[in-house]
Amino acid sequence: MGRITVRRPVVRIDLDTGARRRPDTLAVEEPLELRIAGAPLAITMRTPGHDVELATGFLVAEGVITRADDLRAAIHCGGPGTGGVENTYNVLDLALAPGIDPPAPERARTFMTTSACGLCGAASIDAVESVSTFDPSTDPFIVSAEALASLPGILREHQAVFDRTGGLHAAALFEVIDGEEPRMLVLREDVGRHNAVDKVVGWAVANGRLPGTGLVLQVSGRASFELVQKAVMAGIPVLAAVSAPSSLAVDLAVRSGLTLVGFSRGRSMNVYSRDDRVVVEAEADAVRTGIVVSTQ
Repeated sequence: MGRITVRRPVVRIDLDTGARRRPDTLAVEEPLELRIAGAPLAITMRTPGHDVELATGFLVAEGVITRADDLRAAIHCGGPGTGGVENTYNVLDLALAPGIDPPAPERARTFMTTSACGLCGAASIDAVESVSTFDPSTDPFIVSAEALASLPGILREHQAVFDRTGGLHAAALFEVIDGEEPRMLVLREDVGRHNAVDKVVGWAVANGRLPGTGLVLQVSGRASFELVQKAVMAGIPVLAAVSAPSSLAVDLAVRSGLTLVGFSRGRSMNVYSRDDRVVVEAEADAVRTGIVVSTQ
């Protein structure tokens, strides 16, 4: 199987101590070609590992599957030019269950995508709304701001490959029950933020956690349109990011009834949509005790 890190020589320059040559650990980036019954579907740049989860999450985001049973098999096969003899583990052939239709030819994403691109203009807000099986707007989930504020720290503590390379995005699913410590269900790292989310969603499919009712999707970077899209398609009610959302991400979150949190750092955050799901415990205590607390 492909490795997730490699060692490369580097010249380390320190203006105080000078220059020295040393090995450096890098995150591996390799192409993964997804096929359905041998027909090319998409190519993405990813960190090898959890490829079946990535493919499963990708198919959920595309509206092709919603359950583990919808995907019958996934087989790594030889890459182009190998004659099928050498298994590069960079080609994954998927078999859908009977009755599950593959994407229409006009929707098949057979072009090259970069590790920073999940959607690449392939869908609009209207398209997402038209194909989503799940509706996060109906999820009655409530979460405390204190719990949300703790998630980036938990995420960072478990980014093992990032610690070695400094070059990976992370995504994790958390179960947050009132009065209990947040419980991390799964964490995945990848050079592509959308790949990390696809792997997490793929795990959720395999473990019967779709739709993601009552779950929080925490990501290590910014909240782009494609990440909101993937959360909506997976029925996850809350997406939280440590950095900024884009305007289109906010628009989709508002239209879909998803709670979108950005700039979640330390003890502060911005809630861009469905703020009714986020409860500030200090204010709740004030209401219970009759103390007036300024929110300005």
